Amino acid sequence: MTSFSGKKIFVIGGSRGIGAAIVRRFANEGAVVSFTYAGATEAAKALASETGSTAIQSDASDRDAVIKVVKDQGALDVLVVNAGTLVLGDPLEVDADAVDRMIDVNVRAPYHAAVEAARQMPEGGRIIIVGSVNGDRMPFAGGAAYALTKSAVQGMARGLARDFGVKGITVNVIQPGPTSTDMNPEDGPMSDFMHSFMAIKRHGRPEEVAGLAAYLAGPEAGFTTGALHTIDGGFGA
Repeated sequence: MTSFSGKKIFVIGGSRGIGAAIVRRFANEGAVVSFTYAGATEAAKALASETGSTAIQSDASDRDAVIKVVKDQGALDVLVVNAGTLVLGDPLEVDADAVDRMIDVNVRAPYHAAVEAARQMPEGGRIIIVGSVNGDRMPFAGGAAYALTKSAVQGMARGLARDFGVKGITVNVIQPGPTSTDMNPEDGPMSDFMHSFMAIKRHGRPEEVAGLAAYLAGPEAGFTTGALHTIDGGFGA
């Protein structure tokens, strides 16, 4: 038996990249895992088949859908909110609707998911939100709205940690730096630029982020809450 055998874990945004690595990590350690996906149907089906997890299509930009899908899971031991979207560009020109949708996915979804999960979560439950080092540092132009969403998650987690501490539920944020995913591949056009800010001159691996999620979900992190856990190769140092 592992530390997650029989634990019920739900990952919002789990079909690709960091989310898929988190699903794999928990499933490989014996957890009962379900995850949501938006449009990546084939990737979600393949991951579910590979890991024995359950894939659920749900739109993280839809508040009511987020609340319903979390409520339908019943009592969770661990909630991981990984769904996120990225909008970059000159704030004088970027599409306002795209910015508002990003706020829906990156801020409103984790808030409402966390609140709904806490209604049924047992003592010792874990809520983990995947944010970004850009909540601490935005070193290039065009990222103001994205940084806004990731900074908002920081304050949210600190507040919810106090709200849910009485129930024995921890709330933590993981803040990855550049991580090799479909959205930000290590061989992408901005890699050299991003690596120039970093102490370790490479992208992170999704599995490294998943390892941090496993720690925060495990018994050794029972006294860790309301905290920001940066894993960025020194991007924000």
